[in-house]
Amino acid sequence: MAYDSAATKERIITAATAEFAAHGVAGARVDRIATAAKANKRALYDYFGDKNKLFAVVLERRLAELAEAVPPSEDLPGYAEQLFDYHRTHPEALRLVMWEALEAGEGPVPAEEERTLHYGDKVAAAQAGDPDDDARARVFFTLALASWSVAMPQLRRMVLGPDFGMDELRQEIARTVASFPANTSRR
Repeated sequence: MAYDSAATKERIITAATAEFAAHGVAGARVDRIATAAKANKRALYDYFGDKNKLFAVVLERRLAELAEAVPPSEDLPGYAEQLFDYHRTHPEALRLVMWEALEAGEGPVPAEEERTLHYGDKVAAAQAGDPDDDARARVFFTLALASWSVAMPQLRRMVLGPDFGMDELRQEIARTVASFPANTSRR
């Protein structure tokens, strides 16, 4: 059987996604990734360079999948519901972004310029054709509500109570996002 480098790369990315989502970059172990991927460590380094570069590839892949699954929309409440649903079914995407924030802090992140442009597309969609509307805060808070609600189950349980269901929370997020006023003061 011939060696299939594309399949090996995919197995490494899949294994690295699970490893980074569970442990972040600092806690991830190349040995565990290689073992889970049924690849040798040398292949990992040959294909991706190092652990940080592999993390960047994994994160970029997951964010691209998220962007495709939940495209920008002028319907921010509907967008919030779709994003909430995505994070419920794909928690690794959110976990990867959280690890990135913990490890990078205020510093630059991989592909920051391209990602900033993508968030600009979300802001433009939320402006709904009103050039005087500065939708940045509404988009930011929409992202925060949809993400934080999934990312912090313990806080959700303590504040809302153990019987507050995820479907009910989804509706509350949409209702809250719908109440955000348009901001017509540009800075």
